[in-house]
Amino acid sequence: MAEDKKVDVQNKTAQNSEIKKDANPRSPQQGGDFKKGPRQGGDRFKRDNKFGRKEDNPFEERVVTINRVTKVTKGGRRFRFAAVVVIGDKKGRVGLGTGKANEVPDAIKKAIKEAKKSLIRVPLLDTTVPHDTIGHFGAGKVMIKPARKGTGVIAGGPVRAVVELAGISDIYTKSLGSNSPINMIRATLEGLKVMQTPDQIARLRGKQVDDKKQLASKAN
Repeated sequence: MAEDKKVDVQNKTAQNSEIKKDANPRSPQQGGDFKKGPRQGGDRFKRDNKFGRKEDNPFEERVVTINRVTKVTKGGRRFRFAAVVVIGDKKGRVGLGTGKANEVPDAIKKAIKEAKKSLIRVPLLDTTVPHDTIGHFGAGKVMIKPARKGTGVIAGGPVRAVVELAGISDIYTKSLGSNSPINMIRATLEGLKVMQTPDQIARLRGKQVDDKKQLASKAN
């Protein structure tokens, strides 16, 4: 009797295993066996990127200031946040953006979106600027002077953000006017806008850079 029971149990287990195999007839390539074969949704990343979406952002963002703005209304006080953001690719392009929203992340997103629309091209001479200048904007006044290689960035907080994101690593700066961050940044951008390389100046005068070097050597 005991042997008959063992035979019956073995037959039932064999039947159950066959039923399970029949319940999942698909091959591993079709996604039937999730332990052995790949899933059908494994190419989701490829499908999302087949339209040429670029996930790499060439710009580096830096939040300069975040201010809380209070508006008093009949129902009480309303708080909003104003963000000042500077973006740049460290290859000569830099921009400023401001944004206001009820939450800080939303204000930063708006500022980044505006900064991408106001990018400017900064002429570079190796690791510094071509010449000295003074940028003006409102009450803000910022002096910018070139420096030798290895000097570093001599600048305050708001001006440093603009200079470093523009790709300048050796420079002297000094704030001569208003110390508000947005005025200092705008004055710095105005000063960088008027920068001209020796090639641009020689082209305006109808000369070549080599001729200017020869004249300078004769004068010395």
